[in-house]
Amino acid sequence: MYVNSPDLKNADGSTFNSDDDPRVTKIGRIMRKTSLDEFPQFLNILKGDMSFIGPRPKLFNPDRDYSKLEGDMKKSFTVRPGVTGYAQAYYRNSITQDEKFHWDAYYADHVSFGLDLKILFHTVYSVIARKNINTVESQNKS
Repeated sequence: MYVNSPDLKNADGSTFNSDDDPRVTKIGRIMRKTSLDEFPQFLNILKGDMSFIGPRPKLFNPDRDYSKLEGDMKKSFTVRPGVTGYAQAYYRNSITQDEKFHWDAYYADHVSFGLDLKILFHTVYSVIARKNINTVESQNKS
């Protein structure tokens, strides 16, 4: 992938993501479509910084005062981040950042082995079926 550009961000601040993303190389497109670009996250699991199931790590914003977070945003930070989570398994990139915070908070309130299994199986299905790969904004342009 090429260097991020401020004009390649979505309105909600999330990373631009579409089939014609100009920052992605041919190999990067294959890795992104097959989710192989997530493989390095397993090193973070081995280090203990992440779990396999949990809310996706949020982009750090040095201007945000994290001690003043409320509601869904605050709840989403109460559990260890994961490679996949509820929002990723069921919606992937088809929902906004605020909606992802909502589903991350839902997960934080309902953590269980059963829910983790559901998320794991639905993640596998979403990757194989290639569901919701692109962002809401890029889907609306199609």
